[in-house]
Amino acid sequence: MSVRSHPAAVLYQGLNKARPFPALSACEHYAGSEKLINKAMALQAEIGPIFDITCDCEDGAPTGRERQHAEMIAGCIMSPGNRHDRLGARIHDITHACWRDDLEIIVGTAGSRLAYLVLPKVRSIDDVLTQMAAFQTVQSAHRINAPIPVHVLIETPGGLRDVWQIAAQPSVESLDFGLMDYVSAHHGAIPASAMQSPGQFEHRLIVRAKAEIAAAALGNGIVPSHNISVEIHDTEAVRADARRAREEFGYLRMWSIHPGQILPIVEAMRPDYVEVSQAADILVAAQDAAWGPIQVAGKLHDRASYRYYWDILRRAHVNGTQLPEVAKERFFN
Repeated sequence: MSVRSHPAAVLYQGLNKARPFPALSACEHYAGSEKLINKAMALQAEIGPIFDITCDCEDGAPTGRERQHAEMIAGCIMSPGNRHDRLGARIHDITHACWRDDLEIIVGTAGSRLAYLVLPKVRSIDDVLTQMAAFQTVQSAHRINAPIPVHVLIETPGGLRDVWQIAAQPSVESLDFGLMDYVSAHHGAIPASAMQSPGQFEHRLIVRAKAEIAAAALGNGIVPSHNISVEIHDTEAVRADARRAREEFGYLRMWSIHPGQILPIVEAMRPDYVEVSQAADILVAAQDAAWGPIQVAGKLHDRASYRYYWDILRRAHVNGTQLPEVAKERFFN
């Protein structure tokens, strides 16, 4: 019997500059203190890496203790509690005096296990290029050879203006929308009601921003990540926000600010199981046909649809969806 080729090895051949779509979990959980980071790592160890943890220097560091806070984050990333190597870090924005120190401490100490770096409050493509250049310099100085992805927070009008240029940078794998800072940056022109539902899905300036960020991310083959839900204890409201973000705006990932928000977000963002099952059937048949055109249920499929269904299957896998056994065995064993 001939050797079956894996979809990741064949589906992107011949596409100019094409790369597989990032397989990120559907939830990015923010934690600012050592206590909350450890609590999040314990939950991740318990339920698996179906969410990422972002250790926060920007909002988490006490004023005057920024260096100690960055050292604490680096220690958490390198600790035995980080069982899945899915801890990232958000550094200070470019206007803050400590952002270079954040880079040096976190990358210098924990660059070998840092899952991603988050750049907040970028005002333009120039801010992104400046911080990324410094990031690359620190990686080289500490001989960090494996690429570390960058996530960029769009939360200023200038960041939104340059969003397509930002999304096109090779090391960027996610664009995140910072709703509350974006509203604040409009000097009272956008009401506070737009910081929560239903206003966040209805105000025209917010709808425009969310749509443009998602379009720029998806148009450049990277992940759009939705802002937080301010509902801490109402899990149904969190689930509803995540569902609207996914179904109406195309977001594939969402922030969490409380452990109780994680599972509702993951559940709402997961691909539909019927589509997951369909994706498995199509990809198994395609693999058996050496990735040539096939018919399934009277419909033609080729490499274009195979790429679509492979993205569905990868997202389902990383978010803990139960996959058909044949798909698990062939593609994720």
